[in-house]
Amino acid sequence: MSVIHLQNVQVLNPKGSFSDPYIFKVTFECISPLEDDIEWRLIYVGSAESASYDQELDNCMVGPVPVGVNSFEFEADAPHPDKIPTQDLLGVTVILLTGSYRDAEFIRVGYYVNNFYEDPALQENPPEQVDLSIVKREVLAEKPRVTRFNVKWDADSKPATLPSTSNAMDTDDSSQAIVPPPAGGSSSSGFGSQASGQYNGSDGQSVGSRSAFAPVAVQ
Repeated sequence: MSVIHLQNVQVLNPKGSFSDPYIFKVTFECISPLEDDIEWRLIYVGSAESASYDQELDNCMVGPVPVGVNSFEFEADAPHPDKIPTQDLLGVTVILLTGSYRDAEFIRVGYYVNNFYEDPALQENPPEQVDLSIVKREVLAEKPRVTRFNVKWDADSKPATLPSTSNAMDTDDSSQAIVPPPAGGSSSSGFGSQASGQYNGSDGQSVGSRSAFAPVAVQ
């Protein structure tokens, strides 16, 4: 049984320029006291071809975590474009918010991100060199994919008596996991269906998702 239940994640600035930071508001419930802090990480998938292009934009330790509902804002800088393959600077990729306890990842929230030119003329005839000063990015904030992993919490962790809570983000279903399940097993869910694998950005065009959310190795 999980001690931490993720209740909601808000993307506070889903639309912006490529260079703008990412700002998330994370709300979760802790049902039993924890001995250690929770580590949150934000990872930008630079290319679907290789995890070597993944960038950890930032990480933070949250704790001590009291029993009850907690929330915090997590801000991270934009990815370094020089670490992204040129052919992957534009188009659809993924950003991952992960939560870990004692180096064991217990939850992962993935969002599609579209990097594009707003000008229709540039969409039709993009410059040979990507001009990031005019590239926009949009996070598909309404369509996250949530994957939970079974981890070992504190040996003496016992759920406290709290009012039950439920919302779409914290409800498991039997949909296909977006990452290979670890030995302990995982479950995947999300609010809103993304079955088509298509993203409709601000430009109104449907763009293929390149691939499912790429696995990210937890160091």
